[in-house]
Amino acid sequence: MRRLLAACLFGIAFSSSAMAQAPLRCAVDGTFAPHAFPTLQGGVQGFNIDLFREAAKRMGRELTIDSASFSGLIPAMNAGRYDFLCAPTTATAERAENMLFTEGYLYTAFQFGIRRGSTPIRGTDDLRGKAISVNKGSAYDAWAQANAARYGFTVQTYDTQPDAVQAVVSGRAYANLGGNTAVRYAATRTPQFIADFTLNETRAHWSAPLPRGATELRVQLENALECMKQDGTIAQLSQKWFGIAPAADDAERTVFPGTGVPGLTGYDPTPRAPRC
Repeated sequence: MRRLLAACLFGIAFSSSAMAQAPLRCAVDGTFAPHAFPTLQGGVQGFNIDLFREAAKRMGRELTIDSASFSGLIPAMNAGRYDFLCAPTTATAERAENMLFTEGYLYTAFQFGIRRGSTPIRGTDDLRGKAISVNKGSAYDAWAQANAARYGFTVQTYDTQPDAVQAVVSGRAYANLGGNTAVRYAATRTPQFIADFTLNETRAHWSAPLPRGATELRVQLENALECMKQDGTIAQLSQKWFGIAPAADDAERTVFPGTGVPGLTGYDPTPRAPRC
């Protein structure tokens, strides 16, 4: 009996140790530059790749990053394939009902990009009669679908953000709606594409989503991100990939109270100081 008990205890200890050392699994949309996009060697690079590799390192964990279409990432995570998503994901009230979010590591706002020489967009009334391209399954897709009838435009969905930008450059769509960082980055790489009108009321947190039950992992991941804010690491990555140093009150430098995104379901207001 003692031998059997000892064997069982050893098995439990070995299993727990193996689980502790298991690589974290996350995924990105690998075509969403400058957050995640292909390297010449066949891997992926970008702001979010650097961000979460460093976060995992500070957590003492290895990190496996898969690349897939954004529209399939959240269902795959909720099905247990990933521990969290490395893809920049807008923390919304609707999404927060079905998953947990870390605090934001960037602020995002919806911005339109247009073909150089096109009439600038001064407001939503200028969208009437136009075709707007979006990345399928993104928050920008959801906004466009919800507001198409209200503002009188049509929506074209594409599997990748570069395809959505190319639709504008080629004249198939009048404007692309995307995140401010992606639109501005595309403008630096595509001479015929320029960043235009921003929907200022859409500013929100870009956060790391996790399955609903992953409360302990969320604390560990958020703690790593907060330490990276405090020592300037996220601000440095932001300037490297987006070309602009974040302001003192931007999310790259702000440690938010509690755990999660304030005001959303799943937010835990319990005070928690970063342990770096």
